Amino acid sequence: MVTEQEVEAIGKTLVDPKEPLQTRFRALFTLRGLGGPHAIAWISRGFEDSSALLKHELAYCLGQMQDSRAIPVLVDVLCDTNQEPMVRHEAGEALGAIGNPEVLDLLKQYSTDPVVEVAETCQLAVGRLEWLQQHPGEVASSGPYLSVDPAPPAAERDVGRLRETLLDEAQPLFERYRAMFALRNVGGKEAALALAEGLRCGSALFRHEVGYVLGQLQHEAAVGDLAATLARTTESAMVRHECAEALGAIAKPACLAALRAHVTDTERVVRESCEVALDVYEHEHCLDFQYADGLERLRPPP
Repeated sequence: MVTEQEVEAIGKTLVDPKEPLQTRFRALFTLRGLGGPHAIAWISRGFEDSSALLKHELAYCLGQMQDSRAIPVLVDVLCDTNQEPMVRHEAGEALGAIGNPEVLDLLKQYSTDPVVEVAETCQLAVGRLEWLQQHPGEVASSGPYLSVDPAPPAAERDVGRLRETLLDEAQPLFERYRAMFALRNVGGKEAALALAEGLRCGSALFRHEVGYVLGQLQHEAAVGDLAATLARTTESAMVRHECAEALGAIAKPACLAALRAHVTDTERVVRESCEVALDVYEHEHCLDFQYADGLERLRPPP
């Protein structure tokens, strides 16, 4: 049983800017796993931080928790034009992930936001909520992954046909996302290479989601394309950061070299992503069972 005092101690670690970012990330994912109103309250306090990467991850975790008590703070973040676009985008996506139709009108309003990443995210979130309404009782995410995705995977299983939909910029973004998550669920080298082609097309939002999905898939075949995208300084920092995190999750030696090369990048969000990704890489290569180890850090070993 986790006590309120333990949740508070983990929350204090999360919101303490003096703590290493890697430690704060581990605290965040611990709170996400614990859930409940106290965890949501502590996560919500982090949106005053100066790190766009951390705030983006706060919004992501609140969405994945699928607790409607997080809606008010996510609405505030989406509406706050002083927040970075990648943070506002993640708040919009999180509102779609929670799946409560009460935010549908707000998401439709922000589907024409002047910031394209925010507008596209809200269009996708509207698509997800409307899909849920049209398919009551159906599971919006299936397959081996536990994440709540911005779009349900397509029923198609043929990699060639899914690749065509993924890369067809005339297709609605929602359908391309459905193909993306279906490719992830199919898995294997051919699917990984098809997804990696998506790093060279579409909007920055689309490319960033491809990077995220390749991190979930964790297939070595994508390492070259992810490393090349991370190294491309003309690419959106939002895309480069997601590629860094994917390299940390894949955790092969070539990933380590790419991450170390950008740990002093001029873009703060890329630099911080490399720091966090190196921590994830280390976790993948050591005997620690739990990445979200906030409780273990509080409790002495038996």
